[in-house]
Amino acid sequence: MHMQTKLRTHDIVPNQNISFPIGTIKFVDRMYEFLNFEEIFGKHKKKGIDINKLLRALISYKLSDNFSIKRGHSWINQSEILELYHLDEFTERTLYRVLTIIGMNRYEIISDIQDFIFKLYNFEHTDINMDWTSIILHGDKAPLGKHGYSRDHRPDKKQITVGVSELSSPINIPIGLTVEPGNINDQTHFEKTYLQVNKRLKKDSLVIFDKGANSVTNTAMVRADNMHYLTAKKLNKSDDKLIAVFEELNPEIIDEESGIRGIKIEKPSSTNYLIFSKELQKKQLKSRARKVKRQIEEAKAIQKSLDDDKQLPKKFRINNLLVDVDYSLQTKLIELSEDEAVKLLEDKFINGREGFFCLKSSKNLTLNEALRTYRKKDSIEKIFHSLKNDIEIKPLRVWTDESIYGALIIGFITQLFISLLRHEISDLKHTSTKFIKKSLSNLTVTVDSWERKTKKYVYSNFDGINTMILRLNWAVS
Repeated sequence: MHMQTKLRTHDIVPNQNISFPIGTIKFVDRMYEFLNFEEIFGKHKKKGIDINKLLRALISYKLSDNFSIKRGHSWINQSEILELYHLDEFTERTLYRVLTIIGMNRYEIISDIQDFIFKLYNFEHTDINMDWTSIILHGDKAPLGKHGYSRDHRPDKKQITVGVSELSSPINIPIGLTVEPGNINDQTHFEKTYLQVNKRLKKDSLVIFDKGANSVTNTAMVRADNMHYLTAKKLNKSDDKLIAVFEELNPEIIDEESGIRGIKIEKPSSTNYLIFSKELQKKQLKSRARKVKRQIEEAKAIQKSLDDDKQLPKKFRINNLLVDVDYSLQTKLIELSEDEAVKLLEDKFINGREGFFCLKSSKNLTLNEALRTYRKKDSIEKIFHSLKNDIEIKPLRVWTDESIYGALIIGFITQLFISLLRHEISDLKHTSTKFIKKSLSNLTVTVDSWERKTKKYVYSNFDGINTMILRLNWAVS
């Protein structure tokens, strides 16, 4: 007789059950009510499908699957999702229309959101960080798309530039979003980003931004509002004179372990902070060494082609069928030894500024305060990373300008929800958007309708993060 010694695998029987991330949906619903978004958005579309129901569903989608608007339309049009939001089935065009409406009313929407946030919270300060980035566009129909300096390393693609303002540490809540054509530089974009938030700031607030946006016009704009600024400046010849005698000026030790020292140069209307970092010096010298090595190797490749009477390697040629070029080249390697060539390149690339940088402020801070405050500006870089890689506002497809504005505001609102969550729950202060999204999406509800007259809802995958979020009492501090 044959005896069974192993448990037999149960056959999996297909059914009509469906699961979706209820944690995300519940979180979005609570944030939506907390920030009074029903009133903020309801006035912009009063006919047809309820814009607030569509926005709740769209933001929930951004925090879960989040592939494209086309896929978002399919996700929302699942019968259980439609039932949850009390929606009838709708076309993909409806979602694009919602984005267009939001884009057309973007100034009023951002202003209303700011009104409500500052009404809810009595923030300990209104110092702000400001920064700008670029996002590539796929297609060339949107007039906003222009070729410019690409932070996404895609100079072949048209792009837009995006500016964000956030209340600085320890608040770290974004309060402003501006969008400009892709060929607008930070100095020019500064005005629009600053004027979007300046009326919300208290007197003597500190506006922090990097050297790309630093100009006499922009710093004067801040001072005219009785605010202060902290920025970085490009090193110039007057700084070179100070660098030459830096050690003689008895620099103050800021961080002995990292080898950071500095000197203050007080002027009538501002203070400069010339700072040296041993770690930065090593990093920059390594970069210069790589550049020297690369140029030596390129010169050798060119010289070898000349010696062998061969065509130049493709990367050194102009590759354009409409451009006819006769090359007549001679490298300096026939005149110099390799050591002499290296010395020539080092003299060109290494200028003595390695390891030095200069901060500038209208406020008389200590060296330590200036450096610590400026370094905390990297929190806005984390917002950009979150927007691009976790909330995934890029890449932007071929839309109208208004649809692009609308899509970016949806991304901004999603980031605002996450930032407010970190502000409310200190244990999540340093938890990435990626892990918060994952935790919320893990909390699922399965709609069990198999052989039942009524549906049964089964909740699963509770964890520490999503449990904290669901239990949070949104009482304003």
